Amino acid sequence: MQIDGTMSGMSTQPAPEHTRSAALANRWVWLPSPGSTNDELVALARAGSSDDVPDFTVVATDDQRAGRGRLGRAWVSPPGACLAVSVLIRPSTPSGRALAEGAWGWYPLLAGLAMTRAIGEHMPRAESVALKWPNDVLIDGKKVCGILCELVTDASGALAVVIGSGVNLTLDADHLPVPTATSLVVAGAHSTQLDSVLSTYLVHLRRLVRVFDAAEGDALSSGLLDEVTRACDTLGRRVRVDLPDATSVMGHAESLDARGQLCVTLDTPAGRAGEQLVVGVGDVTHVRVV
Repeated sequence: MQIDGTMSGMSTQPAPEHTRSAALANRWVWLPSPGSTNDELVALARAGSSDDVPDFTVVATDDQRAGRGRLGRAWVSPPGACLAVSVLIRPSTPSGRALAEGAWGWYPLLAGLAMTRAIGEHMPRAESVALKWPNDVLIDGKKVCGILCELVTDASGALAVVIGSGVNLTLDADHLPVPTATSLVVAGAHSTQLDSVLSTYLVHLRRLVRVFDAAEGDALSSGLLDEVTRACDTLGRRVRVDLPDATSVMGHAESLDARGQLCVTLDTPAGRAGEQLVVGVGDVTHVRVV
């Protein structure tokens, strides 16, 4: 594990309350009140090489001031109530070849699966926790975690991915941002301690990434497509998909393809067989059937 003082305001040693998580990182950075852990790690990666910023560099905080979600949404929480963590992944395949372009889209899903399993270990019922395509984690249908992945090219020209996650730990019901959100404390988790949640997530994330790397980024042959499919609560549901061109469609979420894209059978009149839309980028809402 590497711990140094190259970032302004970072801790130079892991605090006792973060020791399990710090031990799992190849480089550990704790920031007391950053704008965004993703922004900090992206900047760090761009300025350095794999020697300076190794695979599984972890930047974390419990007081993120300018977090970002998908589609540029702001993500702000009271100090100490939420975990924000970003992890740098440098793919390392057995052949040494770079991942195929379509493989990069699996990282939000792998991170989501890792967080689903981590949070499930802290809940009375692990089955209450599920993945919402492509990058949210739900407890009993309410969002407890969001994930944002960003590709970055470092100073040597190597491509890596920064995986950012935000988890509502101890927000009470009055401080949740929307009625469809929840927190570990509201959902009745038996532990809301940051180091416990984060270290469990890092263990699962590292294992999943290693399996993905070993399969040269092939989610089908590695079995990861099946694992994500089993955890994905979006599949089998009626959904609304808001597309990047500002249009919306309704349909039934059927499956994930080999690139991790969502296959949706669109609604059609008169009960005719629907056209299938493959969604790589879009905002998906689970539609409640009444």
